[in-house]
Amino acid sequence: MLDGIVIAPGETFSFCRLVGKPTRQRGFLEGMELVRGEARGGIGGGICQGSNLIYWLVLHSPLEVIERHHHSFDPFPDEGRVLPFASGATVMYNYRDLRFTNNTPHSYQLRLWLDEKCLNGDLRSTHPSPLSYHVYERNHRFEKKGEYYRANELHREIRTKDHEKRLVEDEFIVANYAEVKYLPDAGAVVEVGEE
Repeated sequence: MLDGIVIAPGETFSFCRLVGKPTRQRGFLEGMELVRGEARGGIGGGICQGSNLIYWLVLHSPLEVIERHHHSFDPFPDEGRVLPFASGATVMYNYRDLRFTNNTPHSYQLRLWLDEKCLNGDLRSTHPSPLSYHVYERNHRFEKKGEYYRANELHREIRTKDHEKRLVEDEFIVANYAEVKYLPDAGAVVEVGEE
């Protein structure tokens, strides 16, 4: 339903519109959902793995994100994490969506596939981009305000692909803030007074 989708110039991609409501009758299985501070089972749980990947791909392109939500809490420590904290996009049908617009003169195609253990994807274009995109985090920290919280900012460097690799823009993307459900390393926590 998503693999092979083409986003033409001027079009807006909507994850929820394309995937629709996840129901057992439509073939969706039960998986883990992160809802109101708790992990629980639900039909279509885990669908955010797809929206996370698509968001990451879009951040490495000139497509413009117009709606994105991060999870309300961080359930797991960083062991094995290769992407910055909160660089995903949660979706909940008819409530939280991942949407982006193609404001370029070129079409883009989304390709998604599974291997033995991972969901993979790429974003293809009818025209090679002269720019490269690097997403990174700044101001990462854990805070203790009774409970533990995690914060960071996502930024991206946009550079030319020529031999000079000239910096075109260093762009702020989003600030993230979420409760964590595990005990962070004590040396990484900043105590913050309650207001």
